[in-house]
Amino acid sequence: MIALDHPRFRNVWTSIFTRRLAADCMTHDCVMLPTHTQKNDVCCQYGCDVDLRERDAILARAEQIRPLLRAEVANQPWFESDVEQDPDYPSGAVVRTEVFNDGCLFLAHDRRGCAIHRASLEQGWDMHGVKPAICRLFPISYEEDTICIADEATEYSCAFVEGPTLYRITRDALAAVFGDELVVALDVAEAQVLGTVKPAPKKLPIAK
Repeated sequence: MIALDHPRFRNVWTSIFTRRLAADCMTHDCVMLPTHTQKNDVCCQYGCDVDLRERDAILARAEQIRPLLRAEVANQPWFESDVEQDPDYPSGAVVRTEVFNDGCLFLAHDRRGCAIHRASLEQGWDMHGVKPAICRLFPISYEEDTICIADEATEYSCAFVEGPTLYRITRDALAAVFGDELVVALDVAEAQVLGTVKPAPKKLPIAK
C-alpha cells in the first residue's frame, strides 16, 4: 500500500496503478478462470449491493428501466427484502439486487450489459447516483479507509489482457462517486508508484 492525502481514504493498493483490464468489457469474451468456462458479464453474476439511496433512485427511474427488462422480471421485485447495515455506504445500509438466470436481474434484457446503464445512455439521463457505485467502480473497491481491488477480480479473464490500468479505467468513476479531491490524491500516488515524480532540485552550496 501507499499513503493517500485524503480525508476519508488514507491508503491505496499500489497494484491498482499497475494491473490492467480489458479496455471494453462489452466486446471482451469473459471467461471464468477457475472453471475455464465462458460467461459474459461474469462480474454481474451474483447481483450487487445497492445503497438504499441508490435503490430509491433506481425505483424512481423504474418506468424508464422496466421496458428494457424481460417480461419475466420487469414487474417482479428488483431487490431482496433483507437490509444489511454497512457503514462504508453513504446511507449506512444496503440491499442486494435479485438474480435471474445466473445473473443480476438488470442483465435480463436483449443485449449485454446493465439495463440501468443502457437506459441512461439511450434516454440521455445521468446515471450518477442511480447505477450502483460498486458496479461503476469495479474492479476497484474500498474497505474502510483503503482503496483496493475487489476480491473476485482475478477470477475473470478481463484481468489478464492488455489494456488500461485499473486506475485509469475507473478514474472518472472514482471522481464521480467520491469527488475530484480523491482523484487528485490518487494521481499523486500513481506518479509515486510509477516513478514519474520528479525529485526536488538540489540546492547548490553557496560559494564563500
